[in-house]
Amino acid sequence: MEIKFIADNNVGKLARWLRLIGYDTLLFKQKDDGQMIKIALSENRVILTKDAQFMKRRLVTNGKLKTIHIKQDDSKLQVQEVVETLNLNYHFKPFSLCLECNRALIARDKEEVKNLVPARVFETQTQYSQCPACHRIYWPGTHWQALGKKLQDLQGKCGENRAST
Repeated sequence: MEIKFIADNNVGKLARWLRLIGYDTLLFKQKDDGQMIKIALSENRVILTKDAQFMKRRLVTNGKLKTIHIKQDDSKLQVQEVVETLNLNYHFKPFSLCLECNRALIARDKEEVKNLVPARVFETQTQYSQCPACHRIYWPGTHWQALGKKLQDLQGKCGENRAST
């Protein structure tokens, strides 16, 4: 079974990083923890939060609600924390989810996006995907490559941390 997350608003950047890796991660922006708990339980999601008080809830302490208390402040270190805690794969399904709204991206032909991307991008790129919800277009350009490099760096650091323990 594929692991899914719901991230408290206090770890919003972590949600984007997990989406980048390919993990279904909802970002819960509301104040009502009760609603977040309902979603987590009904959709079998792991809650990610920095809220120490949340960790004292009975559903958490008795193990009925899967929760990870995020201790790091830096989003990259938060990713490492989650990956190490759950032994996740940094290359699960990279670049398969919309970073904004968490929907699975759909492959698009070059001609379909002709008027939706900058002319220079259209001239130089051949592979495109699009979010069916927010219609954001993605392509494997320099930003994509830079994010891929950051994922490799994170994976390397995670390996170093495991080797030193």
